[in-house]
Amino acid sequence: MFLNTLPRPGRLLRALAAAAVTVALITTAGAAAPSPARAATGVQVTKDLAYAPAQPSGTQGHLLDLYVPRSDRPLPLVIFTSGSGWLADSGRQGADRVAAQLNPHGYAVAGVAIRSSGQAQFPAQLYDIKGAIRWLRANAKAYHLDPKSFAIMGDSSGGWTTAMAAVTGDIPALEGDVGPQGPSSAVQAAIPFYPPTDFLQMDAHMLDNCSEFNTVFGLTDCHSDARSPESRLLGCTITACPGTVAAANPLTYIGKRPTPPFLILHGKQDSIVPYHQSLILYDKLAASGDEARLISFPQAGHGTDFAMLSDDATRAGAYEQTARHGRTTPARPVTPTWQTIVSFLEHCPALKSH
Repeated sequence: MFLNTLPRPGRLLRALAAAAVTVALITTAGAAAPSPARAATGVQVTKDLAYAPAQPSGTQGHLLDLYVPRSDRPLPLVIFTSGSGWLADSGRQGADRVAAQLNPHGYAVAGVAIRSSGQAQFPAQLYDIKGAIRWLRANAKAYHLDPKSFAIMGDSSGGWTTAMAAVTGDIPALEGDVGPQGPSSAVQAAIPFYPPTDFLQMDAHMLDNCSEFNTVFGLTDCHSDARSPESRLLGCTITACPGTVAAANPLTYIGKRPTPPFLILHGKQDSIVPYHQSLILYDKLAASGDEARLISFPQAGHGTDFAMLSDDATRAGAYEQTARHGRTTPARPVTPTWQTIVSFLEHCPALKSH
């Protein structure tokens, strides 16, 4: 997750420090050989698979873990990549928890790491996730995956990765040179939790005049600060390089070509990535005639992705809006669970698990 469940700046500062330590100290994971292990009965777990050579050497940003249930036929895959504000190459973290929920429903799960902003700047992170998607397709037969049935899911900066992968699949100029070439980089569904979607619109919608965000990151100018996570990702202060910002915004690519179905989840008490970021993503998808669902959580803050699907206090008052083929439905109350995720995947014809 970007930073685990919010409410206190002190806790967030500790989490941020931990993310920085992760970037600095992980030096051996990239050299590890793939290691098969057994998790839940009937699930094959294979860790430390390199979808591309480590870059820089010894880092883990080009590694993935696979959780594949036993099956007599190839399985649809959900790719999970967690957030860190792009500060750590630890995107595989949390994939075991996703697998524990989705494996019993017939979905394989891949936990995918991408490089941090300290290791490489945008568009390297987009090239990484697309390289991982192509690698998984190229090796689908070996790991009993259905190469035509890939979804992607992530939170915060991992939600940004999710959205970017979904709206740029198979665009030649955005494929990069990470991992194998040839297989498709497209996904068939996307599930972003509280994703950044337009960096230049973030500051105007921050809660508490951005005081908590500034405290957490040691900044003075919110997301527009030269040291903000977004500025670090792009290698420039976001207000000084609008063209680069546009290239990194998922909204830029919507409306030019069909996108896969989206299920977006965001808390209205989010003081790190404002709720407005998901609202404008949903509105752009709806206006373009694409299929989208937005679940809003009036009580939820940042780092609450798993709690959104299980904790009554976090999901109190949650409501959903939907859009399809240019038609929208009014908001209705919902109580999201992991079954909500499964049902969304089952609704996508290419992703039905049985």
